Order: sequence, then C-alpha cells, then structure tokens
Amino acid sequence: MVDIRQASEEDIENLYELYQKIGHKDEGYFEQCFEKECIILIASKDNNDVGFGLLNFEPKYQLYQKLEIPEIQDLNVIPDMRRQGIATALIEAFENIANDQGAEQVGISVGLTKDYGPAQRLYVQLGYIPDGYGVTYDRKHVTPRQAYQVDDCLCLMMVKELC
Repeated sequence: MVDIRQASEEDIENLYELYQKIGHKDEGYFEQCFEKECIILIASKDNNDVGFGLLNFEPKYQLYQKLEIPEIQDLNVIPDMRRQGIATALIEAFENIANDQGAEQVGISVGLTKDYGPAQRLYVQLGYIPDGYGVTYDRKHVTPRQAYQVDDCLCLMMVKELC
C-alpha cells in the first residue's frame, strides 16, 4: 500500500535525500518550492519514503497560466520502487487536490527521450493528452527549423480534464 502525505519544510532534508537517490542535486530547490504556491507530496511504502512530486499553482508555462491550470511537476520515484503504482498514486492525489481547489484541468509535462518512455505511457493511460501546441523547451514553444538540445527541458505539455 502506498501512503501519500503533504510535505512540510521539516521534510526538506528528506526530500534532498530522495532527490539524490534518483540522481539529481539542485541546492535550494525545495526551499524555493515552499516559497511558491506549490504543494509537495511524498509517497511512502512500508514506512520508507520512495517518491515525491509537486503541484504548482503558478506554473511557468504560459498556456497553463492563461487557463489557470495547475501543473504536476518533478514527479519522481526511486528506481527500485518503480512500476508499483507509486507515481499513479501521487498523480491521483494531485488531481484530487487540484479538483478540490476548483481547477477544471491539470497539466503535466514529459520529456521526449527514451528515458521518459514509461512516463509517456503512464500519462496517456491516466487520461492525459497533448495540449495541441507541440513541443516546448524550458516551457516555451519551440520555433520550427530551430535546433534545440535534447535534454530534460525539451518536453511535451499534456492536460487532463477533471470531472
């Protein structure tokens, strides 16, 4: 069973430990998240924290801003705990929060490389569809016939209607 709880500033050290387990390091990141209008959730299984993500009510992506769509961001599950329903549980919890806050849609982005293949498939299975505006780089629409680095900033933005 997956337990989901809302993080507080007391969880910052633990969030950095989780971040390191997935191979990331970004000092100051979680402090900034708590300063913004974000909700951070932590997933636990068997009393061990195994994943996290955040729901940003002030996303950088202009379309989400214009339509007041909160964005699920930085959804992560430690590698040896993947494919156990943890990401799904986090996404469903974020959708419920967004719905409770009056949002009609929720957004999520996904990278375009093979590393993101499982996430691409999961988001579609959960009802997310491309927003129809093509690929973005760092949350800005790409310009046709321009070269972009294929990294974590090159994403497809997706949305889901909430009932």
